[in-house]
Amino acid sequence: MAEASEIGSSGEQKALAGVSGAVSRRGPFLIVGLGNPGLEYVWTPHNAGFMAIDRIAQQVGVEVHNRRCRATTATCRIAGRQVVLAKPETFMNLSGAAVAALVEEFEADPARDLLVIHDELDLVLGTFKIRERGSPAGHNGARSVTGALGAEEWLRLRIGVGLDLPPEAIAAGGGKRPGRDYLLSPMRKADLAVLDEVLDRVATATRRILEVGAAAAMNEFNRKDEKTGNRE
Repeated sequence: MAEASEIGSSGEQKALAGVSGAVSRRGPFLIVGLGNPGLEYVWTPHNAGFMAIDRIAQQVGVEVHNRRCRATTATCRIAGRQVVLAKPETFMNLSGAAVAALVEEFEADPARDLLVIHDELDLVLGTFKIRERGSPAGHNGARSVTGALGAEEWLRLRIGVGLDLPPEAIAAGGGKRPGRDYLLSPMRKADLAVLDEVLDRVATATRRILEVGAAAAMNEFNRKDEKTGNRE
């Protein structure tokens, strides 16, 4: 099992070392990225959640290869908090089974100890948004998580993978935007380059969620995407 790693200043670590036992008994924070296992899906838009977990793991120096609760996992520390990184092996449409198993295994409160990262067609590629609750809309993985947890009150970070198409391109497609075929097809190099930059910001946002809380992180990062013309 990979050793736990730490993101955060030495000052944060010293401060946390002095926290009372009540806080130290708090369980780990779960960060779950949604996607599909298998080499054919590695670079597809639908696997943006898996890519985010891999980027976070890379930055903290761990490998997500342990198997637990129907997911591959790694343990690390981010901003002084023990964190479990996870990528469900259940395929996207059954993601909730792994998320629920992780929540039960670690006795986590989904409303405060869970972050789910997934792709979002309604957000333009190059952007992301954080939400504390909400309906899954058309995302089958998010729908599975909501169904398995029996609640919509769980934190999610949605990575935009939608193409910013001109009206004539949409008209040429019969008025429909790219859907399932696009989500499950390998991304173009140019689009992967855009996503690569976003993944670094997603990793930063994840750390900020743990440092300052979801509401403050939303104010910090969601406002940066207000000018992108997202379709929400």
